[in-house]
Amino acid sequence: MAQENWRRRDRFVRWTWASFDSLIWAGAVLLACWLRFDFDPSKVLVHGTVRFALAAMVGQVVLGGLVGPYVVGHQRGSFEEIADVAKTVFLVGSGLFLWAMLANPILVPRSVPVTGSALALLAMFALRFAVRAANTRRVARRVSERRVIVFGAGNAGRRLTRSMLREPESGFRPVAMLDDDRAKSRLRIDGVRVRGTRASLADVATRYDATDLALAMPNADAALIRDLVERADQLGLRSLVLPRLGDIFDGRPTAQDLRDINLEDLLGRRPVELDQTAIAQLLEGKRVLVTGAGGSIGSELCRQIAAFGPGKLLLLDRDESALHATQLTLAGHGLLDGDDMLLADIRDPEALHRIFDQHRPQVVFHAAALKHLPLLERYPLEAWKTNVLGTLNVAEAAEAAGVETFVNVSTDKAANPSCVLGYSKRVAERIVADFARHESARFVSVRFGNVLGSRGSVVPAFTSQIERGGPVTVTHPDVERFFMLIPEACQLVLQAGVIGSAGEVMVLEMGEQVKIVDVARTLIRLSGRTDVEILFTGLRPGEKLAEELFYPGATRQPTSHPLVSSVAVPYIDPATVRRSRHDGHAAAAEWMRASAQGSDQVPSALRVIG
Repeated sequence: MAQENWRRRDRFVRWTWASFDSLIWAGAVLLACWLRFDFDPSKVLVHGTVRFALAAMVGQVVLGGLVGPYVVGHQRGSFEEIADVAKTVFLVGSGLFLWAMLANPILVPRSVPVTGSALALLAMFALRFAVRAANTRRVARRVSERRVIVFGAGNAGRRLTRSMLREPESGFRPVAMLDDDRAKSRLRIDGVRVRGTRASLADVATRYDATDLALAMPNADAALIRDLVERADQLGLRSLVLPRLGDIFDGRPTAQDLRDINLEDLLGRRPVELDQTAIAQLLEGKRVLVTGAGGSIGSELCRQIAAFGPGKLLLLDRDESALHATQLTLAGHGLLDGDDMLLADIRDPEALHRIFDQHRPQVVFHAAALKHLPLLERYPLEAWKTNVLGTLNVAEAAEAAGVETFVNVSTDKAANPSCVLGYSKRVAERIVADFARHESARFVSVRFGNVLGSRGSVVPAFTSQIERGGPVTVTHPDVERFFMLIPEACQLVLQAGVIGSAGEVMVLEMGEQVKIVDVARTLIRLSGRTDVEILFTGLRPGEKLAEELFYPGATRQPTSHPLVSSVAVPYIDPATVRRSRHDGHAAAAEWMRASAQGSDQVPSALRVIG
């Protein structure tokens, strides 16, 4: 019933406008004649002129109902309606002009169809714009709980502003716009003016009693978003953002598309464009093995590799529960009964050799590692056994099985390391570099930063603390880190596996470092909790205030992908690693610290400790 009532009302509105437009045509014809005869009314109201006016009225209604503005309901004053009105007036005017030219005797002066068309078009436009302006003023006067400042006066900002004005149900009322482009300072969108730049936010928010700040710049960088969110927080404004245009159904943002700021917005990560063809050539039909397949990075790697149609995807992990979880996401079941589920510890070289000899993988992604910095500071010997010897074991097994490509997943903490985790991963990079010297296969490492949402990362830790009511613990107010999203990191690992040259460390573009305290504040804000405090606990042993991606003075080389760079790595003789024996954690830590030395410039000699 409601739908039928809406249709009935829509038809009534459309044909009401048809009536107004036909009357405008009649008036335009009479006015054109009046102007033509020097304002002599006796020559206007004659038989020929009246017939001409009636023909114009009928033509407007008929043609407008067939191909013009009365076929469907338009938003008043929209571009679509204006285009349909102009098209109809042109067709009617053309018909009248032909009649005037061919009529004998002459009904009206032959200039009347031209002049009348112009007058009719202007009057129809004017009427629609007057109605649109009245609607805009009515919407602007409505009481709304959320008074919004729109930042960004580009196409997205203009569409968003118009959407707020024309959709009362959205609950938003735009009160002002801001844009850092001073050329837009006098711009007005349906009565809403650009009132300054981001520096004017405080004054504009106070003057217009704003409650929200809407960021209408879908491609804004992370620095801009963080700055605006911080300014909005200080003023008590709620920050909203439009998603990327590619994530909006028709690419036309509306008020309904606005959402709260999330961590991805603060990171400002760019969409990763992969060389799908090259990755397919690396993986399609191949036997691919992933170590650490139950971990955050390893499981996502498996999901992405599976999409490229490998001949066989082998999942290796020492954690049976983690393997079970990964199989559930890949196969939809957790039976663990296939020969592609490999339960083994990378510390066990004999087990690895048996597995590699049996399955003969052609591509290996080595993601298994110990990664928790505080624990590894207390137990360096465990880092040496897994991250150093474990990597050597996997590389030797891969070499013996005739692997074609070996990709070692490393970390930004391996660049100019200052902690046990960094030392161990740096030595692992050097081990892989040595295998690249002797083998025809490509042995490469991939270095990236913290991964949001991975097990043990700050996001799950902070979320858990917030759920308990706090406090959220941060080591230092100025500590900052590179962050990536899990899918993005794995995509770039695959890309680096394609383009990496043997022995190189591929370094993924991390963007800008983000303060950990900003991540904590964002998660607290998103949780809706206002009573959660942040507690600063002090830097932990081996922890840096900011991370590095390269050794100081390292030569950074571009690659064929804009988000991947490379550096050379000094190799280390695996025999040296294998001969090393440590009688305790301190000896293991000192050996890894010394073995991690050597810049990303040229290979260097290494002394053996322990």
